[in-house]
Amino acid sequence: MKPIWIVDDDQSIRFVLEKALAREDLAVRSFTNPRDVLTALDTELPQVLVSDIRMPGGSGIELLAKVKEKHPGLPVIIMTAYSDLDSAVSAFQGGAFEYLPKPFDVNKAVELIRRALDESVREEVRDNGATEMPEMLWQAPAMQDVFRAIGRLSQSIVTVLITGESGSGKELVAHALHKHSPRATGPFVAINTAAIPKDLLESELFGHERGAFTGAQTTRRGRFEQADGGTLFLDEIGDMPFDLQTRLLRVLSDGQFYRVGGHSPLRSNVRVIAATHQNLEERVKLGVFREDLFHRLNVIRLRLPALRERREDVPGLARFFLQKSAKELGVEAKRFTEPALARLVRFDYPGNVRQLENICHWLTVMAPAQVIEAKDLPPELLMGPALAAAPAPITPTFTPDFANLTDTQLRPGVPMAVMPPTANVHSFSPEPSPPTAASGPASWLLDLERESRTILQAGAPDVWDVLTRKFEAQLIHTALEVTRGRRIEAAQKLGIGRNTITRKIQELGLDD
Repeated sequence: MKPIWIVDDDQSIRFVLEKALAREDLAVRSFTNPRDVLTALDTELPQVLVSDIRMPGGSGIELLAKVKEKHPGLPVIIMTAYSDLDSAVSAFQGGAFEYLPKPFDVNKAVELIRRALDESVREEVRDNGATEMPEMLWQAPAMQDVFRAIGRLSQSIVTVLITGESGSGKELVAHALHKHSPRATGPFVAINTAAIPKDLLESELFGHERGAFTGAQTTRRGRFEQADGGTLFLDEIGDMPFDLQTRLLRVLSDGQFYRVGGHSPLRSNVRVIAATHQNLEERVKLGVFREDLFHRLNVIRLRLPALRERREDVPGLARFFLQKSAKELGVEAKRFTEPALARLVRFDYPGNVRQLENICHWLTVMAPAQVIEAKDLPPELLMGPALAAAPAPITPTFTPDFANLTDTQLRPGVPMAVMPPTANVHSFSPEPSPPTAASGPASWLLDLERESRTILQAGAPDVWDVLTRKFEAQLIHTALEVTRGRRIEAAQKLGIGRNTITRKIQELGLDD
């Protein structure tokens, strides 16, 4: 793994972070000014960049803009004093991963850097695997129409709309379309229009001029400019805000657009590939998606089959994902027995390819031996065909003992499915979701009954408090995971006050 770069003119800040990260066995390189960082970037690249805002010889915001222009996938954390919160807003608008307010708690700083590392590793794995995965997806007969379409489109730059269930691999197909097109040597730029707040999406797509809004301290190129000469992949296009659909339609019509706050028209030669899991015709009828934009996007439509429609692909994908997880975690790759593979093939995968990947990641950590047997698979694969047909992922069967979990395991953004084994940790589904009719409340309540019966028969004291702590800890952890560690938002989703969630986190030891 590449080192973490720290940029700060304050020697004490550099020293504290260097020592804290060294204790985590993470390589660190320090800089005192942005100028030296930009010089170093000509020959090497960090895993994560952590930069102060105010330094002699340049600002962190200017450094962020230059870094993002050359390396858009590099996570950048901006350090700022509490009085610099306006700068923090600018940092987010400039593409920062997160900001770290000073003075900071060292443990929280390390936790944040760990989250950025995870994101960086995922981006690398996605980039490295982008050319391998599509070739693996073409084995099943249900994929042959997609395969033939990519072949026919190999000499074309026509707009393509990819439809399919969530997690079915739409971005991989978009990568394949780009790779086998006349624009293969140009950039492939992807943006999930559902994952970016409405107020920032326009700037992300079209860029902004300096001074266009509060915090816009530098001019920023949007995704259309970044993709010039290549392919722009607009994922979850069905969730794009209605007013932005009009701007997108104009770009698709004549290739012309304006940056936010700009007065000079810009042109970008971009091939657009869009994707959605939604029924766009239905959204047009509901009045939330423009009909003219739909027809502009729907030039060539590719329907990506769900994984349950191409079970022949499951063994190859499962082996690939085990290799990928092992490489990501720095461990030896495990392998499946034939009965375990047969059980994997029979499952219906409501979460599609993404769910299979999460299951393999879970097995890389949780399976007790190098050879994965059928009994080692997650519970939802072992509960019979009725559960396999459920329309949504299965919920966790029970809660972990948070008292025995470490800081790393409780880190926001780390899925419960991939946590290392600890005492009293029960099985988890790779993609928790609300209870379905198949799993229902009965499944986890039965596990709760068994757990409570065992504790009561053993004569353990304070049974009520023990189980209540587990229940509350699981709820709070899940809410923090969903909100990426944002406590106020987590409290709102749980229906409790922010003071309550802060107190509970302290009481339950989730903040250690």
